[in-house]
Amino acid sequence: MAQLAGLGKSGIYVHPIALGTNFVGGHNLYKNVDEEAGKQTVRDALDNGVTMLDTAQSYGPHRSEELVGEVLKEYQRDKVVVATKAERRDDGNGGKVIDNSPEFLKQKVDESLQRMQLDYIDLFYIHHPDPEEKTPFDEAVGALKEAKDAGKIRAIGVSNFTLEQLKQANKDGHVDVIQNEYNLLNREAENGMFEYCKENHITFIPFYPLAAGLLAGKYDADSKFDDLRSKLPFYQEDQFRENLEKVEQLKEVAAKYEEDVAQIVLAFYLTRPSVGVIIPGAKRGAQIKENMRAADIELKDEDIQRIDEIFS
Repeated sequence: MAQLAGLGKSGIYVHPIALGTNFVGGHNLYKNVDEEAGKQTVRDALDNGVTMLDTAQSYGPHRSEELVGEVLKEYQRDKVVVATKAERRDDGNGGKVIDNSPEFLKQKVDESLQRMQLDYIDLFYIHHPDPEEKTPFDEAVGALKEAKDAGKIRAIGVSNFTLEQLKQANKDGHVDVIQNEYNLLNREAENGMFEYCKENHITFIPFYPLAAGLLAGKYDADSKFDDLRSKLPFYQEDQFRENLEKVEQLKEVAAKYEEDVAQIVLAFYLTRPSVGVIIPGAKRGAQIKENMRAADIELKDEDIQRIDEIFS
């Protein structure tokens, strides 16, 4: 039985395998989105032991939150941990700009509560840092602390922050979670981020843990992509072929455990300092059950080292 993972200093504990829901109502991210199928996937996750759902205002936009909220009505609220993230602000010219101002963030908390028809949100993230830092990061987090004190949210998160930005955001010690990209093809977080998180009791949650499916071992040299994957660096032609060769080596490790590559990759992440929760996407109940197995795999030291070397 997998040990529950804490979300920073919040006192919230969840199963280490959560469900990312950008495909649930994510019409702006994927083609031919089936909303009812998405809602059923959320049910499948909750029925099979997943205790945390990860969504965002930008998925849809807004539609993912609405659909997740509809499903939550069918479940006992205190058994499900819900995380969402603030979107960008309209710039008045049809574009979007990042706004970390306290007024904007508080407004976004209220909008998510209304959209999901909830009394509280378990974890609310600043989705992107303002590169111009018009609002100091600690002040932005301070706005979420006010929302937390008011009972609207239970934990504070930041996403896509550099290590220096995280240090500024956490100046008063209020950050519970950071969600950044981390996978075997992008290991930037190992350069000081993990260590800082461990020292400051901040949970690191990686997004794109399976590199949008590449690390699940289900693609070959003939695979073609015309969605968000086509823009990701590790899917570009030369890199893609090189990464496929590395995944082939991973299959040898997976065979020792009689597991799929995806489960071995996820199990590897749970050996990293401060990584407590992983949010692989899944669109079918069977995928969710497979992902859940990763939390029960205990990798041997030599296999951890082998994976480390393949993707050094």
